Amino acid sequence: MAAAEQKKSYQVIKQFKGLNTKANRTSIGEDEFSWIENVMPIGYANLKVVNNRSTVYTSGNVAVTFSNNVVHTTSVNVNNKDYILAFEQDGRAEYFNITDGTTGNVAVSGTFSNSGVQATQWKIDRALIIDPSKGYFTWDGNNTVAVGSVGVIGLSNAGSGYTSAPAVTIGAPNDPNGVQANATATIANGVITSITLTEAGSGYTSSPTVTITGGGGSSGAAVAGVLSFATGTVTVLVTNGGTDYTNASNTVVTITGGGGSNAAGTAILSGGQITQVVMTNPGSGYTNSANLTVTITGGGGSNATAKGVINSSQNTGIASFSGRVWISYGRTVAYSAAGSYNDFTSVSAGNVILTDSTLHGNIIQLLSANNFLYIFGDDSINVFSDVRVTTTGTTLFTNTNVSASVGSKRKYAIFPYFRAVLLLNDYGVYALVGSTTSKISDALDGIFPTIDFTSPVYGGQVLLNGILCAAFNFKQNYYGGSRYVQAVFFEKKWFITSEGDTLQYITSVPVSGLITLYGIDSNALYTLYSNSTGNTSSTVQTALMPMNDPIRTKQALKAAIEATLLNSGNLYLTIDSEAGSSPQYMLNNIATWTNAFGNTIGWINNSSASISWIGAGYNLYKTDAQQYGKYLGQTVTATMPGITYHGYEFEHELRVRF
Repeated sequence: MAAAEQKKSYQVIKQFKGLNTKANRTSIGEDEFSWIENVMPIGYANLKVVNNRSTVYTSGNVAVTFSNNVVHTTSVNVNNKDYILAFEQDGRAEYFNITDGTTGNVAVSGTFSNSGVQATQWKIDRALIIDPSKGYFTWDGNNTVAVGSVGVIGLSNAGSGYTSAPAVTIGAPNDPNGVQANATATIANGVITSITLTEAGSGYTSSPTVTITGGGGSSGAAVAGVLSFATGTVTVLVTNGGTDYTNASNTVVTITGGGGSNAAGTAILSGGQITQVVMTNPGSGYTNSANLTVTITGGGGSNATAKGVINSSQNTGIASFSGRVWISYGRTVAYSAAGSYNDFTSVSAGNVILTDSTLHGNIIQLLSANNFLYIFGDDSINVFSDVRVTTTGTTLFTNTNVSASVGSKRKYAIFPYFRAVLLLNDYGVYALVGSTTSKISDALDGIFPTIDFTSPVYGGQVLLNGILCAAFNFKQNYYGGSRYVQAVFFEKKWFITSEGDTLQYITSVPVSGLITLYGIDSNALYTLYSNSTGNTSSTVQTALMPMNDPIRTKQALKAAIEATLLNSGNLYLTIDSEAGSSPQYMLNNIATWTNAFGNTIGWINNSSASISWIGAGYNLYKTDAQQYGKYLGQTVTATMPGITYHGYEFEHELRVRF
């Protein structure tokens, strides 16, 4: 009697979610993938291989390569032109103008630090650049100017006999591309009572002269100080005004110690006391507050004392929000006057120190989005909102803590995405929506312990297959060795792309209405996901599936892949189990012509070159297969563009239990 035929069973997978590294490959859903690289799980029966990157060329058809090692990249729009800015190891910066395809210098070597530089924009007038130690700069598409603005004007002599307000003339900025500072005087009873800045100016690297003329009086004099946001500088605070000071001209302020040099100030007298010290030179290189000494001599008085304060807190963030510029350093956020990018002195300018305990350390980053200014600590998030000016000219705003446990040290991996803000920290990716932070990266839990956080971590938006996605670029060692990948998120799904194993920096740019991602690899500039003809290496690794019976061993008999191929090429397939993988099977869409004797017929074109026939479009690629295991899955790899996977199929027989 013939033995009964063993019943064959089948499994077809056409419902596709995304990557899941949180659980073992035998424990994830049948619609999930243990690894999916350069393949976007768009929806049911639709896995689409993404494009490779393209080299960016100038209008003169020269590949864009920056001069030195790049340490940061970002994008800005100045005068309706989109730019990629590259800040480099030697302190220079260069640009690529996406709009007209030109390149050029933003700043010469030594201008900036070799890490921690950031940029944003003011309207479309200029880029705003903050250096962690060298201060605040702007770039208008032609010139980079240090925003050393006139920070304060002290009246050193009120003069006498004034019948009308005299003219106040401030010296020109040191940088010829800077903005001229201006001020006006107010008089009462024949003397000057105050001098008010009307334009703080920019490009001042040293204290300018202040000249008072006209008005029918004489002897009025003033001195100006410069505000720069540079570290290692000194400010002098008067701790005791003393008594009987009458002679400003021979009142001497001496600053010694502190490890720096050149700090100098002028004492301002009023009512026999020293009321302030205007820094005519804030100095540089000061680091040691313990042995910084300020002494005051002369002036006919006594007992005046003062102390020096070193600006040692590095600048950590810059944002344009509510018609002002906001700069963070230490636990402080300074804000410019209403409608100004450079006036941090007027009555509507100011600063706020975050004192709440939820900010455990210093501020990490600022981000303007969704009508809020977000202030990030490494484990907290505050928001400023409702900025307004009172009738007296001062500025008020609301400061609210929205997260007391989640923040990020990865300042370049924080960006807006739709109405949310996404942030990557050392243990996950979070979405801040309103006042709620939610983890969205459970699927990446297996990858996070392998991320090299000593290497750059960046994020940005990108439009892929008509879908707005969020992408995070980092170096990992979870799959494929130590290399950079992009973890891409959309519609609650994750997948991985690899646009270059050493691609360190990415930035988003809206080009012609489409959000495009650019990247820098070995100082060369690329447009990511834009090359539809270049080869793309892709991997799809399914779950290991119990085939509806986890206690029975299965013998794989056949395997198939439903796919649409637009080009000729090979698909490489292994059948996997919990014990290992089968030999690799090669599947392709190359059609072979044979004659009646089974001999292959070759084809050549009119140039005597051999040609191949391909089955373009949809096909079911199938093969006999050999593998045993209680769990079965597939790994499919390819090196070609234009693939869409529609399904994965198995034929197997059930064998022994346990």
